[in-house]
This record gives sequence, C-alpha cells and structure tokens, in this order.
Amino acid sequence: MINLKKVGIKIALPILMVLIWEIAAILLNKPFVLPRVEAVIIILAHPIQKVLGTGTLIENAIVSISRVLSGFLLAALIAIPVGIGMGHFKRVNEFVNTLIELLRPIPPLAWVPLALAWFGTTAILNLVGIESFNLIFYNLQVAVIFIIFVGSFFPILLSTIGGVKSVRITLIETALTLGAKEKDILRKVVIPGASPSILTGLRIGVGIAWMCVVAAEMLPGSNIGLGYLIIHAYDYARVDIVIAGMIVIGVIGLCLDTILRIFEERFKWRAR
Repeated sequence: MINLKKVGIKIALPILMVLIWEIAAILLNKPFVLPRVEAVIIILAHPIQKVLGTGTLIENAIVSISRVLSGFLLAALIAIPVGIGMGHFKRVNEFVNTLIELLRPIPPLAWVPLALAWFGTTAILNLVGIESFNLIFYNLQVAVIFIIFVGSFFPILLSTIGGVKSVRITLIETALTLGAKEKDILRKVVIPGASPSILTGLRIGVGIAWMCVVAAEMLPGSNIGLGYLIIHAYDYARVDIVIAGMIVIGVIGLCLDTILRIFEERFKWRAR
C-alpha cells in the first residue's frame, strides 16, 4: 500500500520549487529569461513533436541515452575488473596506481580537444555525399562516448578499490584456512563483499555520465541529442525548450539512479 505521507514528503520540495518558479516568471514577465511553467509543460506534453527542426524530445532522448549507456557500460566493464585487481593484489596496485593518480584529477571536459583530434570531423569535412555524413556522425559518436567513458571510469574504479579493501581480512584468512583457491576467494568473498561499494560507484558514475553527455553533445558537428537541443534552443532564445530538455535529463537520470539504488538495497545484507 502506498504511504501517502512518505510520498508527500518526497514531492513537497519539488512542488514548492515549481510554485516559486511560476511566481517568479509572472513577476518577471520575460519569457526569454524565465518562461511560465505552462509553456514548458506544453513542450513536455508533446514528446513526439519536432522541436526547432532537431527531432522530437523522444528522438533526442534516445540518442543521449544510447550514448550514456555505451560510455558508462564500457567504463564499468573496464573499471570494475581493474579496481578488483588493484584492491586485492598489491603488485597490481603498485603497477597501475601512479598512472591512475596522474589521470584522475583531469576533468572529463579537458579531454574534449583530444577527443576532437582523435575522433573529430576536421580531417573529413572535405568529403562529400552521404558517406561523408555517415563518417562524420560516426566519429562524433565515438568522441562523445569517449568523454562519457572518461567521466564514468574513475568514480567506478575508486569505489571498487575501496569496496575490495574494506572486505574484512579475517574472512579472506578463514577462506584460505579452509583451502579456498584464489579464484574462489575473489568470487565468493571479495566480490560479494565489495558489491555495495561497487554499486555506489556505478550510481555516481551514471550521474557524471549524464553531466558529460550534455557537454559532449555541444561539440562542433553535433546535430542531435538533449545536449545539442539545449544549446540549439538557447541560440533561438527558447528558454522553455532549454528547461524542458533539462527536466527530461533529470527524469532519465532519476530513473537510472533508482534502478541502481534498488540493486544496492539488495546488498545491504553485508551491513547486517
């Protein structure tokens, strides 16, 4: 049964923010600075309607989701095994740690010039025809996914390392005493014990992935995606579309975080 009081507490602040927004929009009376709530709702209520010639809200959202999931999943597939190795094996940590600590402080957006140089469109802009368009689109996709990968990788990696190191040494020693092999310790002791921290890292990583995709989709040559839609709408002084795009990003991010949080809750047995 739905707990109405609990639901009310969760939605109270968002409702208050919407009321403040509406009042401020009425008092300001400048739609190009702060549109009315109704103007944004109209856009959100027509997700299959073309928006400024850039495709529909749904089309832009699907492209952004595919990019986020591609970069995020690639980061997870690499960061989790590397993190387990660094957290459990001292020699692996000594070998890899210096490089990780050198790269980790670099903001994801600082990689944009390199992403453009490695996967960008400058070298192929002189090509013509449909093949040129496909190649440009492909290269831009790779550049965007690369930026997302960089942003997601380090939170997942560090959480995995922390989770592995937090596994009680007595559990590992007991398993060794009982004759467990290294692969059994990893599979039955280390990975289950580190799972809550790994899932926390995934939640952080997917949030950063969404931050990166919005900035990455503003790269030169981009022509679709929620990030592109937002910057394109700003050029036309359509702040209502900008806010609608931001809301869609927030809702999608909330859904992904909720899915990961459900998985995280299932591993609370470790704390008990």
